[in-house]
Amino acid sequence: MTACAIEGGTAGAATTADPGPEESGEPEEPVGAESAGAERAAEPEGAAGAVRAGPATPWAGAPRAPGTFTLTADGAYGARLTAAPGAPGEQRAWYPERWTLDGPEPYAVPLPLHQPEEPDAQVVPLADGRVLIRRRVADRQMFSLLYPTGPATGELALGAVECDGMTLLPPSPDGSSVYGLSAGDHSSLLWLVAGGAFGPELVAEIPGHCSGGVWLDRAGRMLALDRQLPGGGPVKAVAVDLERNGEVTPLLQIAPSSDDRLLLADPDSGLLLIRSDAPGHDRLGWGVLGSCLPVRFPECLRPADVAVTPFAVQPGQMLMPESCAVALRIDGAAGSWVGVWRPQGRRLHQLAAPEGWSAGAGYWSRDGVLHLPYANAATPCAVARIEAPGDDGPLPETGGTDGTDSDASGTEPSGAVTPPVVCKPVPLGQAPLHRAAPPD
Repeated sequence: MTACAIEGGTAGAATTADPGPEESGEPEEPVGAESAGAERAAEPEGAAGAVRAGPATPWAGAPRAPGTFTLTADGAYGARLTAAPGAPGEQRAWYPERWTLDGPEPYAVPLPLHQPEEPDAQVVPLADGRVLIRRRVADRQMFSLLYPTGPATGELALGAVECDGMTLLPPSPDGSSVYGLSAGDHSSLLWLVAGGAFGPELVAEIPGHCSGGVWLDRAGRMLALDRQLPGGGPVKAVAVDLERNGEVTPLLQIAPSSDDRLLLADPDSGLLLIRSDAPGHDRLGWGVLGSCLPVRFPECLRPADVAVTPFAVQPGQMLMPESCAVALRIDGAAGSWVGVWRPQGRRLHQLAAPEGWSAGAGYWSRDGVLHLPYANAATPCAVARIEAPGDDGPLPETGGTDGTDSDASGTEPSGAVTPPVVCKPVPLGQAPLHRAAPPD
C-alpha cells in the first residue's frame, strides 16, 4: 500500500477524502474530539441524527482501571489491567486479565503473578491468546508474554529497552507483532517489542516527536504516526513503511499550518477518520486513502458540549467507504456513551452504553454489529451487542434559533442495547490458550 498525501478543500486539491453525498456549499471544517463547551454552529447537513443518549455509569465499587481495554485487530481477544473491588481509598493489587471474545461463550481469565503490577504497566493481547505486558523498572522498559498454564500464570521474558518512557501501539493486524514508540523532542524510536527473533528490536528512528499510531493495511507493514518536526511547527500524519527501514512519507496535508492527525483507518474501504484544526478549531473529518476529493468535516459530528472520538470502523466494506459504520465515544459532563455514524447517512445516532463499559473499547462485525465489552457487579465479564441503526428516512429538521435539531434535546437513547452476552470468569487451569472453535 502506498501512502498518499491528503489535502482538504482549504488547501487545494491533492489526494484524500471521500466521494460522497453533497453536503452544504460552505467549506467543511475538521472536527475531532472537540473540547466540551464548544459552540455548535448551524448544521447545514441536517445535523445530529437521533436523540441524545444517557451516559454509561461505572458500577459502584468498581476499581478504576489505570489503563485501557485493548483488543486484537480481529476482536478475538482483549486485555486490561484490573483489580478486585475494595473499599474507597483501599490500595488495589493490579493484575492483567485476558478476555476471549470469539468463542461460543466469551470469558475472562486472570493472569496474576507472584506480585501485583504497577498501575502504569501496559498490556496488549496477541492473536494466539498470550498477553504482552510492558513494565517500567527504573530507566528500563521490561517486556514479557503472559499466558495461563495449569493453575498458575506462565511468563516468558522477552528482554528490555533502556529508555525513560514508551507507549505500546495498537496490536499489529498480523496478530503476532507489537510495536512500542519512544518519543523524544528531536527524534522518536520505533521498537518491535514482540514478534521479533531476538527480543526487542529497533525498527526505525524517525526525526521529530511522534505520537498516535494507526495501521493502514492488513499485513502490518504501513503504520501512520502523527509527527511534529524538530523545532516545532504543525503536527502532520505520516506513513512509515516498516519493510523499507522505516521510510517516512507524507500522509495528511490539509493546510500548511494546520495540525492534521489520523485517528482511525479501515484497510478494506480506505476510510480515514481525521482530526484537524484547519478551519481554526479542532473538528472531526473523514476522507478516503488515495482519493482526490477533499476531506469532509460533517456538522453532525460536532454535537454541543461533548467530545467525540472514533474508536472502531466496520470492516469488510470493500470499495464502499461511505457505507462503513463508525463507532464513536461521546464524553460529556455526565459520563460516556456511544455514537454510530456513517458518511452516507450524515447523522449521528447516540446510544446508551452498558453499565461498566470500558469506554472507547469495542469492535464491529462485518455485518454491522457493534460489540462493547463491559464488566459490572452483576456481570464481571460481558459483551453487549448493538445493531447499527439504519439511516433510512428524512434527515431531522433543524429547529430553534440556536442551530440545534428539534429532536436532539431528549434524554432517551435512540436505540436499545440488545441483551448482552454474559460471561463467567474461568479458572486458569480450565482456560485454553488458543481460542475455542465455534459450535457447528
